[in-house]
Amino acid sequence: EVQLQASGGGLVQAGGSLRLSCAASGLTFDDYAIAWFRQVPGKEREGVSCISSRDGSRYYLDSVKGRFTISSDNAKNTVYLQMDSLKPDDTAVYYCAAEVGRGYNLVPCSFYSGRGLQALGYDFWGQGTLVTVSS
Repeated sequence: EVQLQASGGGLVQAGGSLRLSCAASGLTFDDYAIAWFRQVPGKEREGVSCISSRDGSRYYLDSVKGRFTISSDNAKNTVYLQMDSLKPDDTAVYYCAAEVGRGYNLVPCSFYSGRGLQALGYDFWGQGTLVTVSS
């Protein structure tokens, strides 16, 4: 059973930085992707970033490109989302999620550039962590 634990949210002023962490356990699959989604009450969940285990490719939502960086530490089974130059529009509950390849190759995260990252296919979710950016 895959379990994800998200942490690192908090209150920060506009222009500040936060680093979110997603600690994963039970990821025994060779091919998987870890993603960050965010959601504001009343709005649809939005795919922010993902990273593929097989080729290390990444995806970023256009509005966070150049400000957010996703990375992984395989030794710690943890994926990070470094968020710099935060804006009030980044305020949301952030969730990490895992998609696993069960006998088939997953689409690499880079595929979603220009297409948008969808939550469909992400079977495992961590609890949300709230990020609040004040103006």
